[in-house]
Amino acid sequence: MTAAADRESIGKRLVIRPDLGWHLLDLRDLWRYHELVLFLMWRDISVRYKQTVLGAAWAIIQPFFTMVVFSVFFGRLAGVPSDGLPYPVWSYCALLPWQLFAFSLTEAGNSLVANQNLITKVYFPRLAIPLAATLAGLFDFAIAFIVLLVLMVYYGIKPTAAVWLLPLLLAIALAAALGAGLWCAALNVQYRDVRYALPFLAQIWLFLTPIAYPSSLVPAAWRWLYGLNPMVGVVEGFRWSLLGLGEAPVTLMLLASASSLVLLVTGVLFFERMERSFADVI
Repeated sequence: MTAAADRESIGKRLVIRPDLGWHLLDLRDLWRYHELVLFLMWRDISVRYKQTVLGAAWAIIQPFFTMVVFSVFFGRLAGVPSDGLPYPVWSYCALLPWQLFAFSLTEAGNSLVANQNLITKVYFPRLAIPLAATLAGLFDFAIAFIVLLVLMVYYGIKPTAAVWLLPLLLAIALAAALGAGLWCAALNVQYRDVRYALPFLAQIWLFLTPIAYPSSLVPAAWRWLYGLNPMVGVVEGFRWSLLGLGEAPVTLMLLASASSLVLLVTGVLFFERMERSFADVI
């Protein structure tokens, strides 16, 4: 079944038929189930910290201690440059959008398998499940963002006038995470190896993103290829808009927007193509 399923009323019954071939996403059908998306988001957030001792504090602990490890090993021992800024706030500023992206990608990739009982019992746009899993990461981001503000106050750093770009950069990161997550979610239904590959994919993607090191270390001849990673433009945009670092990374942000859009569109098309067999295979 697909979100764009053809419906025919026969008596008092509603017959839902899957579309054949490739087709575009039916946004109206998805909007009719927007309350389901919100419910799934809230369920994911509440279940995540249920019966935990520290609760939502884990949203701060994970990026904070990652920042500490990076500061010790990369900033102090390896002497990795941080573009003239204190390494802790410089790396933490990059870790926030990265943690949002990595979390959303992993959760979206595993979302269909985790909700297989729901998929096999009732019809609704299957895209609602990975979409809710992706957006649920915003809760952790909002909590961890408070620590970044504290670090900026501690180091006497004021946000620039370009801070209004943060929602746009977050949208780019979420679009990339959802697009890649849709690919992984659809493949995960067919091949359960994907759930084991997702942490490895996130780890590799981490080192392909300028979090522990500046993008200026990448040779200029390869900078355009490096910028095809959508998180490069997002991370550099975060540092520029919040920390006032150098010139605006316009080229990197445009590349990030384009590559995120490609990931999202192809992810949606592939997901919609595979959706008709989810209930049978899962």
